[in-house]
Amino acid sequence: MSQLIDSFQRKVDYLRLSVTDRCDFRCVYCMSEDPTFLLKSHVLSLEELSWIAQAFTELGVKKIRLTGGEPLVRSDCDKLVKLLRKLPQLEELSMTTNGSRLSKLAQPLFDNGLSRLNISLDTLNPDVFAQLTRNGKLERVIAGIDAAIAAGFRNIKINAVILRGRNDHEVLDLVEFCRQRQLDIAFIEEMPIGLMDDRHRHRHCSSDEVRNIIETRYPLIASSKRTGGPSRYVKMADSTIRIGFISPHSNDFCHECNRVRVTVEGQLLLCLGNENAIDLKSIVRQFPADIERLKQAITDGMQYKPQSHHFNLNAAPQILRFMNATGG
Repeated sequence: MSQLIDSFQRKVDYLRLSVTDRCDFRCVYCMSEDPTFLLKSHVLSLEELSWIAQAFTELGVKKIRLTGGEPLVRSDCDKLVKLLRKLPQLEELSMTTNGSRLSKLAQPLFDNGLSRLNISLDTLNPDVFAQLTRNGKLERVIAGIDAAIAAGFRNIKINAVILRGRNDHEVLDLVEFCRQRQLDIAFIEEMPIGLMDDRHRHRHCSSDEVRNIIETRYPLIASSKRTGGPSRYVKMADSTIRIGFISPHSNDFCHECNRVRVTVEGQLLLCLGNENAIDLKSIVRQFPADIERLKQAITDGMQYKPQSHHFNLNAAPQILRFMNATGG
C-alpha cells in the first residue's frame, strides 16, 4: 500500500483540509480585525476538495480534519462530510469549529458521518469572549457545544488559546466546564502567524504556566492517550477527561509530525511554520480527471517538508499569512 514518507522518514497519514478562509468571528490570535477574504473563484469547489482528499487517502492518509476559517460558514460543508465519509481508506473524519453554528448543524454533521469535533472556547466570560473574538456571542457557542453532545458526538474536545492578561485567570473555570460536560480540553500556546498590531511577547502564556495553574487544584497524572495530533495529554485522578497541551514554542512536536495542510486555495503546506507550498489547485483544474498526476505531485512534495518550524517570540512573525488563510 502507498505511503507518504518525508525526507526525515516521518510517515504522513493526517491531512488538515481547509474548506474556507472566511469566519464569523475575528479572533485576535487568528486574523486582523478587517480581513480581506478570497474571491469564490479562488476557492476549491466541493468536488475539488473531495478529489484532493481521495488522492491523499489513496496515498495512505487515514485521518482528515476539516478546518477554516470557520468550516460551517460554507453552506455545503455537510455535503462534503457525506462525500468524504465514503472514502474507503479513511478511518477518521473530524472538524475544528468555533461552535457558533452547531445548534443547527451538529445533528446533520453527525448523521452524515463526522466522527470528532474540536470546538474553540477561550473564555466563559461573555465580555471577554466579545473582546477576544471581536464580535462573537458566547451563548451561541455554549448552545452549540450542548447541541453536539445531544446529537450523539462522543469525541468532543475543547481548544483554548490562553493569553496572559486576557484569559489566563480562567484556566480553572475552563477545566471545570469540561469536567461537568465530560469533554477533553487542549490548551494551545499562541502561534506567531500573521502580522497583528496587538500581538506581543508579554501576552504569551506557556503550557508549563497553564499546567501549574491547573495543579493548584488538581494533581495531574501522565496519560498515554494520543489522537494523532500534537497534543500531549495528562489526566486527573477523579475524572475521565484528558487535558492536552499543544506547545509549539516550549516543547515542539516536529520530530513526530505526521501531518500536512491543504489551504482552501489548494496550496499544500508542508509545515505550519514554513512557507514551502505545492500548488495542487492548478493540477486539479488543468487535469481534472488525472488523479495519478495529483498523487505524484503530493508524493514529490514530501521532500520539501522541513525538519522543524522555528518560531521566535522575540522577533516579528516570519509567516505572514494569517491562521484563517492557513487552515488552523
